[in-house]
Amino acid sequence: MPLDVALSVLDLAPVGEGSSPAEALRHSIELAQHVERLGYVRYWVAEHHNMPGIASSSPPVLLAAVGQNTSTIRLGSGGVMLPNHSPLVVAEQFGMLVALHPNRIDLGLGRAPGTDQVTALALRRTRERIMVDDFDSQLGELLGYFNGSIPDEHPFSQITATPGLGYAPDIWLLGSSDYGARLAGRLGMPYSYAHHFSSGGTDDAIAVYREEFRPSERLDKPLLSLGVAVICAETDERAQYLAGPGRLAMVRLRSGRPGRYPTPEEAAAYSFTPMEKEIAKGIGRSSIVGGVDTVRRGLQELLDRTGADELMLTTMTHGHDDRMESYRLVAEEVWRG
Repeated sequence: MPLDVALSVLDLAPVGEGSSPAEALRHSIELAQHVERLGYVRYWVAEHHNMPGIASSSPPVLLAAVGQNTSTIRLGSGGVMLPNHSPLVVAEQFGMLVALHPNRIDLGLGRAPGTDQVTALALRRTRERIMVDDFDSQLGELLGYFNGSIPDEHPFSQITATPGLGYAPDIWLLGSSDYGARLAGRLGMPYSYAHHFSSGGTDDAIAVYREEFRPSERLDKPLLSLGVAVICAETDERAQYLAGPGRLAMVRLRSGRPGRYPTPEEAAAYSFTPMEKEIAKGIGRSSIVGGVDTVRRGLQELLDRTGADELMLTTMTHGHDDRMESYRLVAEEVWRG
């Protein structure tokens, strides 16, 4: 039975062992073209820093390249970490993307640094900027650059974002806790929850978003997307084998040893400590890994539980061909099969 939901893609541009960031970015463009042909609704990329295994450090630059090589799929960030940037710069970058690719650009906004604390300091330049939480005011300023609503008494009221003013992307709020859910609901904005790495809080965040939702000019009812980690292959065994590098990569990341994405052979041969096994087990609980039937059942159960309007699949494998095949199987055998 086909899945009755919109499906989209979240790409982290993985850099595998034996590969390079340049190759990873070329693969991202190929993936975007591939999922466009398969009918996925959106292709999003996420901002990460100081992670040798992830090349998506600058979403607007990557999206500009992808936009030149696609024609219909929506393109966006999942997300841009707003506290890392001046709202004016974000408005100009995404206003430019809208000017270049009208009616195709989404701007997903998060409030986490997308990295470790030392790298956050390098991004934000002062420890005070790390400690302060002014996401609400940053968001208001950003929206003002797009729609001209910055109050006259604001110190930046005389600034015009060009492009930016009149070139607004479709803005989403992202989250892995109930903070973003509450804010998105209060502002009547679409909300994307990071189920793929924070599955323990999914149900509570969804409930908060729906309870807090107030209709706006943009939406008259909640619009919910869930990030979901998925690997689909010909068999359950093959999919689990391809998922091994993701478990090892996360163990290394959480142990302060990030590196390039390991091979399945390396992951299969690795001896996990008892603590590392618990980390890997937690990752497995938020992932849907298997053959077509297993993935269909897992996605349907998630839909039945959450009532999500859209699922944004993120598929991390060492091999580019395996990733392309996973998205094909989901589109042709699970989504419409």
